[in-house]
Amino acid sequence: MKTNKIDVGQSIGILANIGVLAGIFLLVYELNQNRLMMQAQTRTVLAQGATDVLYRLSADNDMSEFWNRGNAGDELTEAEAGRFTRLVLSQLRYQENVHYQYRTGLYDEIEFAAQREAWRRAYNTPGAAQVWCAVRMSFSPEFAAEINELLRADECR
Repeated sequence: MKTNKIDVGQSIGILANIGVLAGIFLLVYELNQNRLMMQAQTRTVLAQGATDVLYRLSADNDMSEFWNRGNAGDELTEAEAGRFTRLVLSQLRYQENVHYQYRTGLYDEIEFAAQREAWRRAYNTPGAAQVWCAVRMSFSPEFAAEINELLRADECR
């Protein structure tokens, strides 16, 4: 009879352990689902930020014109230069957020590589590079290192 009591006790212990393992697997699954949801939400918010900047530039012919002249390094009026600087700063803050989300795992490598290429093109224009060189110390060191790598080697010297 003693053997039956041990077998029942062992069986209950084994079932309890299986239940704990099942609970752990369920928790891991739920955490992964939450991570995927956060990635999707992050992507949506970041895409909306980029869309907003592009919309502002396309909706205002004057803004689009001085944006193009500013990027080319052409002379701007004082008011235009201020607006151009603020537009570049708004892009930089958006990009810094993308960079942060990437570093924390909420933005995937493929999409970030495309972002990085767009940044490389953007900061190899005279106007945007000039603004970056003037304000780069106000950004996180990780993001600043990323943008500095994309610039021509002597751009900010």
